Amino acid sequence: MVCVALSIWIGLYGVVRRESSAVVGSPAVVVYEEHVVVLTSGGNVVRLNHVSKEYRRDEAAVVALWDVTLHVAEGEFCALMGPSGCGKSTLLNIVAGLDHPTSGELFLEERSTSNLSDREWTGLRRSLIGMVFQSFHLLPTLTAEDNVALPLLLQGENGRSVRRRVAESLARVGMEPRARHRPGELSGGEQQRVAIARALVHRPRLLLADEPTGNLDSRSGTDVIALLRSLSKELRQTVLLVTHSQDAARAADHIHMMRDGQLDGASA
Repeated sequence: MVCVALSIWIGLYGVVRRESSAVVGSPAVVVYEEHVVVLTSGGNVVRLNHVSKEYRRDEAAVVALWDVTLHVAEGEFCALMGPSGCGKSTLLNIVAGLDHPTSGELFLEERSTSNLSDREWTGLRRSLIGMVFQSFHLLPTLTAEDNVALPLLLQGENGRSVRRRVAESLARVGMEPRARHRPGELSGGEQQRVAIARALVHRPRLLLADEPTGNLDSRSGTDVIALLRSLSKELRQTVLLVTHSQDAARAADHIHMMRDGQLDGASA
């Protein structure tokens, strides 16, 4: 479990010095090896234009996404709903740069991602994207505050600024009193709050949440969705939520239904 959780965060954010910074609500500068990109505020944070994704299985093509066009504005809370296997998680993985479209184009902050290298994607995730999973992926031997600090430590940060940002992130999700507790000493809802604090600690402007209530009881799940909603409103943080839960989806500004790899429609 330790190796799995650690490998996930190394894969997402790398183990290098910090190359970029972002403050929610202000422009971020992403320093790539080849160029510098300024991520401007306002407009669409996520824009998928006619995105399709196919996988090859032996000689057959398996279509996971087909001709998906989706725009998510700054500060918007957007929910993707649909049955298992409809393409929701594939879409989220493409937005996170963990998978790539077969055709079509993804724009983040109105910048095309089509030609980004793996290293550039890592830099973009450090500056723009926070991720929350159904499984909390907390390291069981670390305290809550040490788990939250992990993305910053992997980027080469240390010292007082890390402690301050960890405390701020835990306080925002109501978990500062439990900062010294290990995951085994926390309830499922508390563990997911710590996971959200970890996703927030590098101050991303886009939060991707893949079934964040899937392992929680109904009350804890309601609390987590209310927290994501408040983050969207208070910080103008863009949230893209994948869920099976109609109750969770109702908290969103817009609900997009998916079926057989396609968007079925949207409701406010």
